[in-house]
Amino acid sequence: MDISPAELAINIANAASGMAVDDECKLKFLELKAKRTYRFIIYKIDEKKKMVVVEKVGEPVLNYDDFAASLPANECRYAIFDYDFVTEENCQKSKIFFIAWSPDTSRVRSKMIYASSKDRFKRELDGIQVELQATDPTEVGLDVIRGRAN
Repeated sequence: MDISPAELAINIANAASGMAVDDECKLKFLELKAKRTYRFIIYKIDEKKKMVVVEKVGEPVLNYDDFAASLPANECRYAIFDYDFVTEENCQKSKIFFIAWSPDTSRVRSKMIYASSKDRFKRELDGIQVELQATDPTEVGLDVIRGRAN
C-alpha cells in the first residue's frame, strides 16, 4: 500500500490530535438533519477534556446573520449550517454545510488542533453536503454559501 507524504502527515496529525467527540455533537447533528430542529450548530474543542463539544445551537427561525454572529472573531470553531434556498426551477431545497472556521487572528496552537482534528470530527457527522474552510467572514459570506449550494 503506497501512501503519499501528504496523506501520511494527515494520518499522523489525526492520530496525534487524539480528540474525542461528545455524543451530543452527533445527536444535535442528526436532529438538524432529520427533523430540521436547528438552523445551525456551533462546535468547539474543549482543550481540557480533549473533546469536541456543542457550544451553541440556533433555532430554525434564526437566519444566516444570526449564524455569522455566532462565530467568534478570534477563535476557531466547527459549524454546521442548514441553508434553505429555492432553485431556478422553483423547488425548495436545503444543503447542510460544514464550516471549518479558523480566523487569521486565532492562536496558532488552536488552528493546529482544529486542523488536525477536522477530518476525524467530520467522519462522525454523516450527511454533510458542502464543506467550507474560512479564515475571515468574507470566505463564509451568504454569497459564498449561495454559490456553493447550487
